[in-house]
Amino acid sequence: MTKRVLIAGFTGAMGQKAVNLVNSLSDFKIVAGLSPSAENDPQKYNLPEDAQIFNSLDEIPDNLTDIWIDFTLPKAVYNNVKFALTHHISPIVGTTGLSDGQEAELIEISKEEKVGGIIAPNFGISAVLLMKFAKEAAKYFPDVEIIEMHHADKKDAPSGTALATAKMIAENRPAHQTAPDEVETLENVRGGDYEGIKIHSVRLPGYVAHEQVLFGGTGEALTIRQDSFDRQSFMSGVKVALEKVDQLNELVVGLENIL
Repeated sequence: MTKRVLIAGFTGAMGQKAVNLVNSLSDFKIVAGLSPSAENDPQKYNLPEDAQIFNSLDEIPDNLTDIWIDFTLPKAVYNNVKFALTHHISPIVGTTGLSDGQEAELIEISKEEKVGGIIAPNFGISAVLLMKFAKEAAKYFPDVEIIEMHHADKKDAPSGTALATAKMIAENRPAHQTAPDEVETLENVRGGDYEGIKIHSVRLPGYVAHEQVLFGGTGEALTIRQDSFDRQSFMSGVKVALEKVDQLNELVVGLENIL
């Protein structure tokens, strides 16, 4: 049975990669797209000729789609995912910017509605492995900092991947603060702080998505690095999510939890 797919944010760079992916899969069909500024011309955006285009949530009818792929903006993603869950549509979310409280609320809604879905800070397999490796290393190297580097158009900081990495590290090491007595002579020069883990965000043209996790110990150091040079690298993870989302009965955070 062919699964129907709506892509929110289909006009953007990641949205277009998702469009091309779904178009290449015989078991899935794009039936609609959501974008506030899109014209009503499906073929202009590589959508099927019969796909519907919507500019706002209130235009979307009931029972239109089975799966909701979201590559939108931090300011839109919460309402989008809430809409999907309450309309019994399984969301696959690559948009970052949700707060811990918003994630928790959406998970509760998914349990109440008995709708599965996935929120992935990063759909790249290399990024998922970086997070897993960093979590393991944290048992042996409690002193750690994270540097994430993204293209200049990324709207949120730190990246969802960097924050997810910090959370996974914090789960696997005792409470720890590196250099607790340091003094900043330039405000915020040491970066953001998540439970004693410093996070540094870089935004520059020419970059796509990159992350380094730096561990320091007595007389040694360990660096784990991941690079995404092309947005196409994220589509392998989106494909996995498409194939597995109907096996879930609640919202899951992290691609690693369905691999």
